[in-house]
Amino acid sequence: MTGASLTPASPSPDLNSRPGPVVALRQVAVAFDGPSVFENVSFAVAPGETRVLLGPAGVGKSVLLKLILGLIRPIEGSVELFGQDISHMPEEELFPLRARAGMVFQEGALFDSLSVRDNVAYQLIQELAPDAEIDDRVREALRFVGLEEAFALFPASLSGGMRRRVAIARALIHQPELILYDSPTGGLDPVTSDTIIELIVKQRDVRATPALLVTHRLQDAFTLCTHRFDSEQNRMVPLPEGQTNRSTTFLMLDEGRLIFDGSLHDLLHSDNPFVREFLE
Repeated sequence: MTGASLTPASPSPDLNSRPGPVVALRQVAVAFDGPSVFENVSFAVAPGETRVLLGPAGVGKSVLLKLILGLIRPIEGSVELFGQDISHMPEEELFPLRARAGMVFQEGALFDSLSVRDNVAYQLIQELAPDAEIDDRVREALRFVGLEEAFALFPASLSGGMRRRVAIARALIHQPELILYDSPTGGLDPVTSDTIIELIVKQRDVRATPALLVTHRLQDAFTLCTHRFDSEQNRMVPLPEGQTNRSTTFLMLDEGRLIFDGSLHDLLHSDNPFVREFLE
């Protein structure tokens, strides 16, 4: 893989012609009663773009997702979500912004006491949506992830991969303007991991929802960048040899700093020692 010559797939979105970023971190620093977790971290997620945040466990990848949702606040710099600076925004003003984003948590984070239907519809239930509307929207979300038959089941009866797919359906039910994936394939076997990545590729290519995906699995990152979703075949297929998805780009953290921001080609040819070690 490291010797490949990669070029962007065509056709692909012209990110430079799009509106401002969906997410923008500008010189952000975060600390928790001690040394900084991050210092001077800056990056953005553009409309239609999928960003893959790579790095080993413990470098703070999940902390960045919490920053983006305003669950923690920076001590320096700013965090913008949907064009608004949320760095010091009151909690009640954050609620409608968070509702525009979908979050897929580590391990799925389903409520074991609720059915699949009620897990997926959790926010709709809180909003007191009519039952008929809830049922229709839940079935649509489950159909997208290939699990409509699980509508009335409970999480305890599902496999690990099925639970992750339900978690993705829950994130999609509001047709979010941004999706955050926190290690969506963590702890899964390779075959099930490929199923989850296929759903993420489907969401990217069919609905063009901007996304930030956190992972330590290089295979997930490479698959996202070198495959597309074929709607006629209803499955993920590889791009022609040497081509990559231009809207999928990479970030890498090390010791509290962003050390890489760029394409798969640039990642594979980076001369940064940490990047080289991670790839090898």
